[in-house]
Amino acid sequence: MRPLQHLRLAALNIDGVLLNDTFSPVIHGFITRRGGTYDGEVERSIFSQPRALAAPALARAAGLDWTPERVLEAYFEERAAYLAEHPLQVMEGVEELLLRLRGLGLQTVCYGGLDKEHFDHYLGHLAHLFDGPGYISTDTFRPGIHEITVDWFGLDHSQALFVDDVARVAAVALDLGVPFIGHPSTFEHGFQGRQMREAGVRNLVGSLGEIDEELLRTVDAEAGAGIGSAV
Repeated sequence: MRPLQHLRLAALNIDGVLLNDTFSPVIHGFITRRGGTYDGEVERSIFSQPRALAAPALARAAGLDWTPERVLEAYFEERAAYLAEHPLQVMEGVEELLLRLRGLGLQTVCYGGLDKEHFDHYLGHLAHLFDGPGYISTDTFRPGIHEITVDWFGLDHSQALFVDDVARVAAVALDLGVPFIGHPSTFEHGFQGRQMREAGVRNLVGSLGEIDEELLRTVDAEAGAGIGSAV
């Protein structure tokens, strides 16, 4: 394949993009089982936030007067129980996408809010298809778009493509002029697809297979022309 002209890096979110979304249903259940209301503002206050901010927001939504530490402990216990019944899975088309990105001359990196052990366990068999550190934990500097692009890879904002399932990440990408492809969750009670459209995200996909060479070349051309991801 002929290399892309402008883009140099593809940064792929782990949970919700490369792995199936297991956070939305657990957070939804955590809140609603305790009588809380789950809506778009709740998602906005929790998704892709550092744990230090997400835990108090989760407690408020669930009506709990708990310390952040207790909230996180209870949340991860409930997530473990959920995963026992609904195992994490590598999304269909991950390896093909990674090979496509590399074939177009891009470096690739994975990022997310959990520790690197999460990446090693579920995607370690594909580690050879990632560059740099392979995986970057962004918990303390979420969403991490600027840091990954500039600090880790030394690129300009317009040279890195981010693929994520959270609208807050999309909004930051738009503000920075970073190319973005949205892959919102199909969770029936979720609001991320709607929020991405409201933010003006131009490129939304429902599967990794939709991130094909044609779309990547379109995003590359837009980035080279200084056209952001907003409509």
